[in-house]
Amino acid sequence: MRNTNEHTSDILRKNREQLISNFLNGDVPDFLEQNARLLDDYFRESFEKSMVGLRMVINKTPYAIIALGGYGRGEQCIHSDVDILFLFEKNVPDVAEELIQEVVYPLWDIGLDVGHATRSLEECVELAGLDIEVMTSLLDSRFICGMSFLYSKLTEKLRKKIVLRRADKFIRWLIEKNRERHEYFGDSAYLLEPNLKEGQGGLRDYHTLLWIARIRTNVRQPRDMEYYGCLSHDEFNSLTESLSFIWEVRNRLHFMAGRKYDQLHFEYQEKLASAMNFRKVNGQQSVEVFLGRLHAQMEFIKQRHLLFLYELENTKTQKRKKKLTQQTKTEGLEVKKGTLQFAFPEEIFNTPDLMIKIFEESARLKLPLGPEARRLMKDFIHLIDDDFRNSPSAVKSFERILATPAPTFNVLNEMLNTGFLIQFIPEFSHIESRIQYDEYHLYPVDKHSLRTVRIIKKFGTSEDPLNDRLCADLYEEITDKILLLWGALLHDIGKGEPGGNHSQKGEEIVCNILTKKGYSPEAVETVSFLVREHLLLIKTATRRDINDEETAIFCARKIKDTQRLKMLYLLTVADSVSTGPKAWNDWTSTLLRDLFLKVLSILEKGELATTEAVEIIEKKKADILRSASASQEREDMETLFNVMSPRYLLNTLSQDILDHIRLYEKLGNADFVWEVVSNPDLNTRTLTICAKDRPGLVSKIAGVFTLNSINILDVRIFTWRNNIALDVFEVNPPPDQVFEEEKWQHAKENLQAALSGQLELAAKLSEKMSDYGISKPRTQERPLKIVVDNDSSSFFTIVEVFTYDFPGLLFRITDALFRCKLDVWVAKIATKIDQVVDVFYIRDFDGQKADSPDQIAAIKAAIEEILPNE
Repeated sequence: MRNTNEHTSDILRKNREQLISNFLNGDVPDFLEQNARLLDDYFRESFEKSMVGLRMVINKTPYAIIALGGYGRGEQCIHSDVDILFLFEKNVPDVAEELIQEVVYPLWDIGLDVGHATRSLEECVELAGLDIEVMTSLLDSRFICGMSFLYSKLTEKLRKKIVLRRADKFIRWLIEKNRERHEYFGDSAYLLEPNLKEGQGGLRDYHTLLWIARIRTNVRQPRDMEYYGCLSHDEFNSLTESLSFIWEVRNRLHFMAGRKYDQLHFEYQEKLASAMNFRKVNGQQSVEVFLGRLHAQMEFIKQRHLLFLYELENTKTQKRKKKLTQQTKTEGLEVKKGTLQFAFPEEIFNTPDLMIKIFEESARLKLPLGPEARRLMKDFIHLIDDDFRNSPSAVKSFERILATPAPTFNVLNEMLNTGFLIQFIPEFSHIESRIQYDEYHLYPVDKHSLRTVRIIKKFGTSEDPLNDRLCADLYEEITDKILLLWGALLHDIGKGEPGGNHSQKGEEIVCNILTKKGYSPEAVETVSFLVREHLLLIKTATRRDINDEETAIFCARKIKDTQRLKMLYLLTVADSVSTGPKAWNDWTSTLLRDLFLKVLSILEKGELATTEAVEIIEKKKADILRSASASQEREDMETLFNVMSPRYLLNTLSQDILDHIRLYEKLGNADFVWEVVSNPDLNTRTLTICAKDRPGLVSKIAGVFTLNSINILDVRIFTWRNNIALDVFEVNPPPDQVFEEEKWQHAKENLQAALSGQLELAAKLSEKMSDYGISKPRTQERPLKIVVDNDSSSFFTIVEVFTYDFPGLLFRITDALFRCKLDVWVAKIATKIDQVVDVFYIRDFDGQKADSPDQIAAIKAAIEEILPNE
């Protein structure tokens, strides 16, 4: 008999291969069902021809083969498990093991993952009462073949003995498991590498909805959810469309990975976009269009799932309270089952303002729109024309919605999901579900914009993600918060236009939107400024020397007044936090705050006058000299003050200057001395090196750090007039912090060898980098760029290098500059999308700017030579 089943399984294998081939060619819209049907055919034929079954005498030992889980639901993806139950009426006979060998083993032989169980009716019911996972698999069960009365008995017993008695317990368990799953896997409707099954918005959300519906109403087929009122007709159709798309993606991912695979990692995304025939549209890559569609479908499942759970919970609450606790103040609206509804649908046509009033009430009462209200919103969405969207009453309502705090319930999301927001601001459609295909932005542009608004409104509340007193105080001081919130909502609106310069394009779009909505020229200019300059502070903080007086003055001249500065700072913080951890961390936070305070000081007191700078320096000198214990020490300190640069004295704390003097006193005849200080709050290290200056010193230090896997965050370089270099590096700690002291000692020995010529850094680094390889990011490629700026600083040439990060990059660039006979005075390491932006303030060996055409060309050529080829 084994041979017969092997023949049957061979037919199954060939039929599945053909079905999969047809599916990949786009010829099988109902692939899941057909794939499950092929398995059904195998089990039925196995049952009919079973030799073991004949020996058991089915009349005396009745059994049935039952499909469980995804197979039971008919959702059989290419590499999904095949879960089956051999169900017996009373006791499981010893011969059942032979039955499994006969039926299951041939499936294993052709590479299918088959999970099987052999149980009696009573065992199934008992286990279902103890294990919710067994319960959910049985909720999805489907009869395949055998004695059908056994399956009927099973479903009847489960419902009477388990489901009806413990329904609330099971539903609570499912909701809690969902919460834990979302917490672990994240919101797949937003994430750049979503989990198609387990993440929020994934298939498991749909399964949970289906399980709860089956527990509450005995739903057998998904379509029954419409019949029982769990979903409207339109919602069921939209759900079916979303699921079909996700299942197609999942099946193709299974095929590409060659196994069951649900995490949509970068390596498969472009391949999937191509396989599913997505094309470049409106300046977006095909992969971005594909991901935008996927996120939109997952967002629908997520929202439908959340609303279903909300209605479920609210129904229970209402039964307990037996009366409504919230009522709407707006005529034409009502609260039903804890959701907002239109009291009389025909009134929407006569009073279109109800379509924005319902959102205003939603914000006030913290209640979602009910399913019927959502349906009516879509039916009447065409009423939102230019007269509606630009009417003073609608604009006022929208302002109130914008300003209403949203700690847990964000009405703007509701407005977006129902299509209202796009109808009210048509330009928003260009960024709807728009994906930025990089490893920097975690969210689609539309969701990112809404998150930015929400974070600003949380400043100073118990929900503040940063718990930052400065942001809280500044938000309190903003006189017109609505303008700031408009700026937050629309700051990335220009990303919907093809090409670059989204800030400038956004400014034009915003000017047009707000002018039509009746805002004053002054208000329009304020919001346009926020959109145009929303990257000014973060770019300056991360790419410029904020200790250079000119940097703060440049920003102050652009911003002009303190209110705008405060608004711009809050927008910058919220924008960065909403982007993701690569855009916001303790380090960028510190840089941004320092720049903000410097610019604020200039705007409040006027540009830093020389007399003020002199006063600051003299006060520092006096503070430091007071620490001297003897007259000789005092004289030595005064001598050192005369060789320190004003820039160093102005921008270095008194205690740090004193520490640097102590470090200098240890130098003696050594090439260098250094000191490492831990910053536990930031998990960084400040490494201060006092050395006899020489050309290429910074390059050698950078090379040694790379050799020892120490990542450089920032560099401040000072040269005293006695030929002493005082360089302060902010770095990440070495990878292995258990042996951190040994690592620093090893790095110190490397630097000593490099300075003495005993260590050939270039060769050592070349050997190290060959082990790593120069890897480009996993997302889209971006052009390498070198910018030589001789306008932003009066004393330095600024070189910006946009490239992909790889071990030894900083060494290579600084070494190239050294070979061009240039000294590095300041270095900044920043991040832009998938790229790093290394910024260098340089002068030639004679102390002059490198501003001749020949020097500029030589700089670009030298750096281009050491960067990876595209």
